[in-house]
Amino acid sequence: MSAPRSFELDRFQRDAIAALDRGASVLVAAPTGSGKTVVAEEAIDRALAAGRRVFYTTPIKALSNQKFGDLAVVHGADRVGLLTGDNSINGDADVVVMTTEVLRNMIYAGARLDDLAYVVLDEVHYLQDAYRGPVWEEVIIHLPAHVRLVCLSATVSNAEELADWITLVRGPTEVVVE
Repeated sequence: MSAPRSFELDRFQRDAIAALDRGASVLVAAPTGSGKTVVAEEAIDRALAAGRRVFYTTPIKALSNQKFGDLAVVHGADRVGLLTGDNSINGDADVVVMTTEVLRNMIYAGARLDDLAYVVLDEVHYLQDAYRGPVWEEVIIHLPAHVRLVCLSATVSNAEELADWITLVRGPTEVVVE
């Protein structure tokens, strides 16, 4: 673990972090308020410690704005950026919070992602949305192979099936259920 925590991790958090230790992507399916974001925070800490970047994606601007504020408090405003289409703040930061559509557009525009270690896909169950799901699919399929995913959801109904598909298109992905 990169940073000491002031609390003991739950088993599912330890299991998810162990998946990161093995170099796998991870899908964390756990109820709201259970601490899924601890796994995302671990990925962020690891990327920063290695001098690499991490993108934290969300489905809506309001959640992106909230995560941006939270992460800026923890890591400092100079290390955190926000890209939502409406806002562009420090887009070259080490940690960039964005809507998933922004990341998809970056991929299609040929953005340089060599230094990107992780992408957090918060609310990954949006894959099941008939209108917006293809955006998540396109991101998962087209991200460079070296990027690991940290997928978070409280409501994904087919976690094993989704992890199997991500493994098929990206490489080893472990599912952790709380």
